[in-house]
Amino acid sequence: MPNKPFAEPCEQNKQVILDILREEFAHTGRVLEVGSGTGQHAVFFARHLPHLVWQCSDRAETLAGIRTWLDETNLANTPPPLQLDVLADTWPERQFDGVFSANAVHIMGWPAVEAMFNGIGEILEEKGLLCLYGPFNYAGDYSSESNARFDVWLKQRDPQSGIRDFEALDALARQIGLSLRNDHEMPANNRILVWQRD
Repeated sequence: MPNKPFAEPCEQNKQVILDILREEFAHTGRVLEVGSGTGQHAVFFARHLPHLVWQCSDRAETLAGIRTWLDETNLANTPPPLQLDVLADTWPERQFDGVFSANAVHIMGWPAVEAMFNGIGEILEEKGLLCLYGPFNYAGDYSSESNARFDVWLKQRDPQSGIRDFEALDALARQIGLSLRNDHEMPANNRILVWQRD
């Protein structure tokens, strides 16, 4: 069995994200998490939101680590993770009334961000919600000095990555029939953006 992966930021932000998801996903049944990473968020949210089926997904190399978290907790509402590289893999045929993704769009290249939104457009049901957590710029400006430094670090690591402008993401959302429903301020200069399918 592979070592169980662990990300400290997940431990730090899981409760504040849960507080928002408990409100936003109160009437949601099936959530697809795009970019489940370690799997920590998935088991925490699924345990505290038992009315949801929480479907993990990520690229092939992360799936074994996610399975260690899912197998250890053995929750009834966390099916096996799906392989999903937004640029290469076919999106699931089933429909979801919720999509969640945390700290993903700033580590993807922009073509992957576009592909992610296009895929969400295929699987999100009418009135379904997209909740996106992370740092975002507004009108091209950083919301904090720490976010500006983080963006420099991201671009040094991968020139295609970087903190995304809210306006560009909102344009992608509108192209797939979503309207902004909420913009939640979060600790550490992060936000949760919530769009709903019209």
